Parts: sequence; structure tokens; C-alpha cells
Amino acid sequence: MVVNDKIYLDYNATTPVDPEVLEAMLPYFSEHFGNATSDHSYGWYADDAVENARTQISRSLGCRPSEIIFTSGATEAANLGLMGFCKANQHKGNHIVTCKTEHKAVLETMKALESQGLQVTYLDVDSQGSIDLEQFQKALLPTTILVCLMLANNETGIIHAMKPIAKIAHENGVAVMSDITQAVGKIPVDLKDLNVDLAIFSSHKIYGPKGIGALYLNKKNQIKLEKHLFGGNQEQGLRPGSLNVPAIVGFGEACKIMTFRIREESERLLKLREQLELRLTQMGGAVINGTGSPRLSNTTNVSFSGIEGSKLLLHLKRLAVSRGSACTANLVSPSHVLMAMGHNERTALASLRISMGRATTARDIMLAMEEIERVVNQLKTVSA
Repeated sequence: MVVNDKIYLDYNATTPVDPEVLEAMLPYFSEHFGNATSDHSYGWYADDAVENARTQISRSLGCRPSEIIFTSGATEAANLGLMGFCKANQHKGNHIVTCKTEHKAVLETMKALESQGLQVTYLDVDSQGSIDLEQFQKALLPTTILVCLMLANNETGIIHAMKPIAKIAHENGVAVMSDITQAVGKIPVDLKDLNVDLAIFSSHKIYGPKGIGALYLNKKNQIKLEKHLFGGNQEQGLRPGSLNVPAIVGFGEACKIMTFRIREESERLLKLREQLELRLTQMGGAVINGTGSPRLSNTTNVSFSGIEGSKLLLHLKRLAVSRGSACTANLVSPSHVLMAMGHNERTALASLRISMGRATTARDIMLAMEEIERVVNQLKTVSA
């Protein structure tokens, strides 16, 4: 996708709204503008739209509509899930297990929980970004109440083995929460099959609107949260406030579309990724991060040795790519994910996340590679 002479390769940060999604949303801004909790025809129509979207989302993820709680995004869902679960289960214990490579939405919430007296173990990863299951099992304590690990990493695309992780945790009486935000829409995600207790995800990563996400609560496992937002009784009393009906409708439509496209699109993007990484590895000093682990087909994370990393993005004027998470992209600091994988600060700074999407073409990849080669060679000359 080329916009304003820039090739967009940052789909892990956000995606454009699908035209079919936008079309589904538009009537709920004006014609069907009712509040979903109003007790008249306008409200009933809006409420029907909300519940239809909830059904669309649950079908795409293998869960029940009643297990979906709408939030403003995955970050709010992370806060709601982590804070609510720990408060509701503090009588059982005060220990959480997570990982050093989690998204900042999780890591910052963990810091807040630590300031409230909870203990958090941050698991290491190996050089390929994977968690050692034996180390994970040893981290579980009699006081552990929750494991919080992402399904797919937003910077490297590395996919964690959530099913065996959940199995080990449940055998020890510990609940499991997973950030599935980057996985949804890129790989098939069946929440019942994963057997997690809580999950968070977002609309704008799957060609839906920004400002809407969801928290999944496994009803079978009777997961309870203590609310920390107060007002009305919307979303089972956990997330009060008037529902964003147009965004919810868009979220549901995006999930419906995703279900039909996911396998074909994944195969197409894998071929493009292979072409991209073949060219990158032919460049001297370029290393693809996480190749020894299962990865999302749309994501490449590459590090370059021998260049000044702080200048890399500034010189890639034709490309919309990132250094890491969009939540920290404006900070010139090394990726905490790559540092956890064993990179030094200089190499971590000289890294790029390239993430492709539905509009990415083979020509985009060819032009991107020409731009990357030109800039990296230029910076090597300056550094020499």
C-alpha cells in the first residue's frame, strides 16, 4: 500500500478500516443512532446491533457471546482483566507470572500491581524469543493466582505455545490470561481450544475501527472480576458507560470478514515474507530475529550491525515501518523485546519491524528492499 509516496508496512501498529466495515458502521452514526440501553425502538435497534456484533466476534474466536466484554481497546481490557482478577482473587494468593517480552499495556499494569503489593515473576526468553516450559513450571508458586502471556509478539511475530502453558498452569490451579491482539486475524484463534481463562484483543488490528476492543472471560471456568469502574450496569457491570455502537458494529463486521480471509491471506503474506527475508539476509550484517520459533506470517524483525540505529528510521523516508511497538515508537530507546532476546543496546536500536497486510504487494516489498539496502549501506559508510 502506497499513501503519499510512502509504502505502508506497519500493519502490526494499525490497519485501515475495511470498506465493508465502514459501510456497516455508517448507519449507526445517524440513522440508527440510539443508545443501546434506551427502552424504546431506537435503543432496541442499537442493542440488537451490539448483540449481533458480539455474536460475530464470538463465532470468529470459538467462544460464547456472553463471554465478550466490550472495552475501548486492548489496553483497557488488559487493565480491566488484570486489576479486576487480582482484586477478586487476592484471598487465594498474590503472585503473577508474566514475561519480559509482553506488550507495555501488560508490563505497565504489572508495575501498578506490584506497587499495590503483588509479586510478579518476569520470565526470560531464549535468543529466539521463546519461553522455556520447564522454567515456566518452576516459576509457579503456591501463591500464584495468574499467568499472563501473549499468544503472538507484536514486535517479532513469535508465537508462544499457549496450549501447553495453559495446561501446566491449570494443573497447578492457576488461571491463564493471554494477549491475543496480534494473533487475531493472522492465525486461527480458538479460545476454547487454547483453554485460556481471560484474553484481550482489539478491532483496529483487523481492519476495524480504533477505540474498541474486548475482554474475554471464560464462563465455563467461572472467572470473576472485581469492578474498578463505576456507573451504569453496561457490559455485566464491568465496563459502565454508553456503548460505542458504530465501533462495535465495525468490530463485529471486521471479525466476520477476517474469518473468511485468514488462511488465504496468511499464505500470501508468508510468500512475501520469504521474499523479503531472503533479500535481507543477503545483506551483510542483517539478522532476522526469531527465525527459530513459530512466527506470524506477516511480520519480520531485522537487526543490522555496524550502523547508527537512531538514524535508521529518519532516513527511511519512503517507508512507514517501526522500531518496535507503536506505543513506544516515538521514544529513541532499544526494544525491550530484543534486549530480552539477548541483543545489546546498539543492535536493538538498529532494528526494524516490518509488518505486512492485505494491501501489501510484491512491488511494495521490492521497493522497500531497495530503500532499506540504500539507507543501510549509506549509514554503514557514515559509521565506517
